[in-house]
Amino acid sequence: MSNAFTFLMLPLQTALTRQWADRLARSVPGMNLVLAKDQEAAAAAIPSADAAFGTLPPELLAKAQRLRWLQAPQAAPPAGYYYPELVAHALTVTNFREIYNDHISAHILAFVLAFARGLHVFIPQQLRRVWAKPPADQGVVPLPGSVALIVGLGGIGGETARLLSAFGVRVIAVDARRTDRPDHVAELHQPEELDALLPRADFVILTVPHTPATEGFFDRAKFRLMKPAAFFINIGRGMTTRLDDLVAALEARQIAGAALDVYEQEPLPPGHPLWVMPNVLLTPHMAGYGPHLNDRRFQIIEDNCRAFAEGRPLRNIVDKSNWF
Repeated sequence: MSNAFTFLMLPLQTALTRQWADRLARSVPGMNLVLAKDQEAAAAAIPSADAAFGTLPPELLAKAQRLRWLQAPQAAPPAGYYYPELVAHALTVTNFREIYNDHISAHILAFVLAFARGLHVFIPQQLRRVWAKPPADQGVVPLPGSVALIVGLGGIGGETARLLSAFGVRVIAVDARRTDRPDHVAELHQPEELDALLPRADFVILTVPHTPATEGFFDRAKFRLMKPAAFFINIGRGMTTRLDDLVAALEARQIAGAALDVYEQEPLPPGHPLWVMPNVLLTPHMAGYGPHLNDRRFQIIEDNCRAFAEGRPLRNIVDKSNWF
């Protein structure tokens, strides 16, 4: 049985959000949808809104009288989205996590395979028209028997583990919330065990979001614990890794190489040393690129609107104090 409620789509509006609004108005019985064109319209509508989509600034939250659910517009909104008043409020926040599982896990696998077969060496040689083989059977990482440590076994980490296991990689993982160990993960540990696990890994793969607990947590001390032959991959959020410490670890040859899709500062400045380091692969924060993302976003909004109307549990509930 559905209950009537008011769903406020917060500004700014785009052709896509207007299309979503039209589809939602037709597909969710009993819902009163308000498409706010600007902050003035949002301020007028927020007192009677039961639910909302978008970014909710403190001045609007202060006017909310009935708000019980907020759908965030990203999988991991930028720092500042979860401000103290929002965290303290009784409303539930949901997000768009798990829409990127297939795309980002494929990107991670591409990095792993590139390092395993020496493409970080051979592609620059190709650009210089240099034919130079390493000594026989050197310069490769045999994947069967190697160990990948995935830090963050959510949807992306779980799919990455599945792909790696198909290549014979032994996958161990750390996760703050997950307690069930998938079949393709050999070991699942708590975050406080990370330091003890780092020396075992040939590939250390970060998929964790930016939270108060993960900001800057991968630093020089962590790199010192890795094997000199190990590769570091960060595909989660740039603010989790201190880039100066990564550069220092690479220069000191404490690790064999690094691949990044996310950075403390974006865009990465043209003069940053990572651009020219020979054992580094960089992509410009696009690992999530791929088809069907807007369809997946809409599906989460629609599913949650229907669940909210029917009093059922919502998808992708966020721990607001931890931003994810």
